[in-house]
Amino acid sequence: MPIDPYILLLLGTVGLAALLPARGTGADIASGASTAAVALLFFLYGARLSTREALDGLKHWRLHVTVLACTFVVFPVLGLAARGLVPVFLTDPLYQGLLFLTLVPSTIQSSIAFTSIARGNVPAAICAGSFSSLVGIVATPLLAATLLGGSGSGGGFSADSVVKIVLQLLAPFVAGQLLRRWIGSFVARHRKALGLVDRGSILLVVYTAFSAGVVQGVWHQVSPARLGGLLAVEAVLLAVMLLLTWYGAKALRFGREDRIAIQFAGSKKSLAAGLPMASVLFGAHASLAVLPLMLFHQMQLMVCAVIAKRRSHDPAEDVTPPEGSGRPGSEVGAGTRSG
Repeated sequence: MPIDPYILLLLGTVGLAALLPARGTGADIASGASTAAVALLFFLYGARLSTREALDGLKHWRLHVTVLACTFVVFPVLGLAARGLVPVFLTDPLYQGLLFLTLVPSTIQSSIAFTSIARGNVPAAICAGSFSSLVGIVATPLLAATLLGGSGSGGGFSADSVVKIVLQLLAPFVAGQLLRRWIGSFVARHRKALGLVDRGSILLVVYTAFSAGVVQGVWHQVSPARLGGLLAVEAVLLAVMLLLTWYGAKALRFGREDRIAIQFAGSKKSLAAGLPMASVLFGAHASLAVLPLMLFHQMQLMVCAVIAKRRSHDPAEDVTPPEGSGRPGSEVGAGTRSG
């Protein structure tokens, strides 16, 4: 049952924002730095993503379509259904944050790690996570425009919102892709150092968002009972997605290794992608919008760690995929089980 150390850093940043929120000129400086940090994040995302590997992964298109459908169709449908829980379990701002959570792309690193532990199809998990992140650059803002546009929670879209999305998210990502030929090797060599830049940038985004929330008094809207209700709703959401991805993939006749990749890539949401997007889409309301995502992130890590360990002990006879599973070749998955 791992506690992600980065979650502790995020919580510490939230505590710092509560005690020493940025105000006045300091808030303007923090906001400008946060904007630059978001642009840098998506530039690095673009520089890291191998277009060739993504295209090679299209050979296993059935799996990737399944993961994308779980991430950007099934999740949002469940998020819309949760509207009936307002106001009994959730306040409207918390619900909007929960709905935003369902629109965020899947993770890459943790999906790969858990798929490897469970002896699943690691190459498929790599490609599925990459596809989800790539599609999410466009799909998450578009879905937010459609589903959150009239919410009145700060998630509404305007011409200014579209400009911000293009300038802060899409343009840096495209620039990173275009420059990857020249800077890709540098990014690969300095992955650890740039990873610290990533995480530091996200901490800055969180501090800025929560500072604005403290200054505006939005945290008076969250009582312990509401927080407990949010945790219960997210636990049900995660359980439903884990069951749907596992048994749904079985119904679609995927083999065991592919089902593992689908379950871990299709049931999780990316904190690294979601936090910067929320800062752009929600502005001053971002603090409440990212709270459900932060809680869900830790919950998915704890639950998926247990599932991955149990899957690693599955009997060997369950490994052979059934005919028609769409695998590009069973030797791919077999060669990655040692990871």
